[in-house]
Amino acid sequence: MTLSRPILLMIVVPIAFTLALGGLIFGGQALSDSDVDGEIQHALATALNTSGEIELSNLQDVNYGYGVCGLYKSSLSADGYASFFYDKQSDSVTLDVNSRRFTSNCGLSSIC
Repeated sequence: MTLSRPILLMIVVPIAFTLALGGLIFGGQALSDSDVDGEIQHALATALNTSGEIELSNLQDVNYGYGVCGLYKSSLSADGYASFFYDKQSDSVTLDVNSRRFTSNCGLSSIC
């Protein structure tokens, strides 16, 4: 009986604590990444002034995770995919591919 208590305190408790902490960190990261897609879709819908569904494709994190480049397509539009840049800090979207903000953050070679 006295032998099982040190094993429990020295091995089982630290392993359980490490697993719980890892699950909390990586689970929180996975939840925050899924929220970004919704924020991008909302920002695009606002910029396009549409209420239709927006489909995202080829998303890439840029600027060390502070921005996202990718392609979008609106369900109400007959056009194909178009490029965008989303700034996570200001929650703003850039649709003009010739703008300085877009070209400095998203090279055309990174999207194609």
